Order: sequence, then structure tokens, then C-alpha cells
Amino acid sequence: MTTDTPARLLTLLSLLQTPREWPGGELADRLGVSRRTVRRDVDRLRELGYPVQASKGADGGYRLVAGKAMPPLVLDDEEAVAIAVGLRAGAGHAVEGVDEASVRALAKLEQVLPSRLRHRVSTLQAATTPLTSGDGASIAPETLTVMASCVAGRERLRFAYRAKDGVGSRRVTEPHRLVSTGRRWYLVAYDLDRGDWRTFRVDRVSEPFATGVRFAERELPTGSAAEYLRQSIRPRQETYEVAVTFAAGADVVGARLPGWLGVPEAVGEGGCRVRAVVSEPVEWLAVRLAMVGCEFSVEGPGELVRCVRELGGRLSRAGASGG
Repeated sequence: MTTDTPARLLTLLSLLQTPREWPGGELADRLGVSRRTVRRDVDRLRELGYPVQASKGADGGYRLVAGKAMPPLVLDDEEAVAIAVGLRAGAGHAVEGVDEASVRALAKLEQVLPSRLRHRVSTLQAATTPLTSGDGASIAPETLTVMASCVAGRERLRFAYRAKDGVGSRRVTEPHRLVSTGRRWYLVAYDLDRGDWRTFRVDRVSEPFATGVRFAERELPTGSAAEYLRQSIRPRQETYEVAVTFAAGADVVGARLPGWLGVPEAVGEGGCRVRAVVSEPVEWLAVRLAMVGCEFSVEGPGELVRCVRELGGRLSRAGASGG
């Protein structure tokens, strides 16, 4: 007989979480108590927010059904290991659709996992290799869970960081949010040494350490962490002014150039000029100009002039070698 009421309630909850209806008599036998005690324990679970449904009949039956809110679950060893392995696999390889909520769940689960179960989870994960896309960048799930805990607890985070050029540094931050793009995880945080907001690719983070120092949350320059990340990783393309003269009419050239280069203006006898401010790579623009199919002269910029000359030289040499 289970005399410890909290322990008995947990045992009862574990039984009710199996997808079946439990007769009151069977529950009483399992718990070693009277049916009256079972009814009283069911009422306590309901008070705690667990939607236990009772069926009428000679023996009566109980089952846990879906409610309006998500109550805490009781997991056995196998269930806990299965969930932890799944969350680790998704978090560690940035599977599309696995977002910060999954990392928070993993952080909560691993916080209470006994060492023997944590070892089983690590062993299972080490024995499997997922097929990933993109650059294959992966991260240790422990890194995400430490970060998620610091975000939730508003706790300063210290870590080592490797920049894109390979240069390493040590950072002390006030972590704001973790953001998943589907392919990668990013940390949006306030960098205390640099006195400004920064984004960090989590796969370039190592040795994350929760310092225990609390902080008051700062306001982001943008409305959300996702928007701040979007602006931070957006390619910063330089613009330049292009001026090109063609030995063909404006109507002919205009029909053969993309609209974003503007409308050609007629110059001289039968010619036209195009002026535009663009951000496209000069190599691509040189090829696009050559595809118009008439003589042309690049007035600027100098980088485009040099690129056109190099392209013309390569084409001439290619034609000569094929003769």
C-alpha cells in the first residue's frame, strides 16, 4: 500500500497517462488503496489541472483526456530518453521547424535527467549520424541548452567565439533570444565588451558558461530578435554608377536590357546611353552588356571597364584557339 500521498498521486498520474480507461477497482489494486481513496486522489489531480474523465458504470472508469491547458507530464525512463534524443537531434542540426521552444524543452528535461539516463542519451546520439543539407554546420545540444537557460533566466553568458575569418575571441554577453533560420541557430545578445548588440552563429560558439550574474533586459534596436537577425545577416552590397553608350537605337537596347537598368536615352545618330546606379557584381553586368548584341563603350566605373576588357580578351583568345 502506498501511504505517501504525493508519491501515490504521481503513480496514479503515470497510470492515467497511458492511452486507456482504467477501472476504479484496478487502480485501487495497483495503488493498494480503497476505491474511495482513488476517487479522492482523482479529485486532487483535477484541482492541479489534470483533466481526468470518469465514466459511469458498475465499476466506473477513469482516463486522462485533452484539456484547455497543457499540464505537466510524468515520463518513465524510456520515454524520457526517447524525447531527449529526438530534441537533441533536432536542436543539434537545426532541423527546419525546430525552434527555440524545443531548446527550452530540452533544457528543462536535461536539467532533471538522472546521470544514468543522460549517459544513455549521449550514447544513442553518438551512435547516429543524420543526413544534413547545406554546409553541414552542427552544434552541441549542450551549447543550446546552456544558452536557452541563460536567456530564460536573464543570466550573463560567457563563451569562446570563432569569427568568419577564423579569429577567436572571448565574449561576455547578455543573451536576448535564440533564433533558428531552419539551417542555422543564431544568438542575439548584447555584447558587454563592445557595448552594442551582436548576432552570433551558434555553431561557432564553444565553452558556453552561465556566469550566474543576472541582468535587466535591454530593449532591442528593432522590434524583434528575428527582425534584428534578418537585418544583421542581410548582404551589404555596395552600389556604383554605370554609364554605357551603345551603337544602337534606344528601343533596340531597351528591349534587350533588364528594366532595373533604366530607360536608354538617345544620343548622336542612332545611338543611346544608359545611366544607372546598381549593386550587381561587375562580372555579371559585363556579360549582360555583351549580350545586347551591338557595339558599346563603357564610360564608367573603372572596375567595369577593366572587367569588360578582360572578358573581351578571354573571348578573343578562346576564338583564336578554336580556329
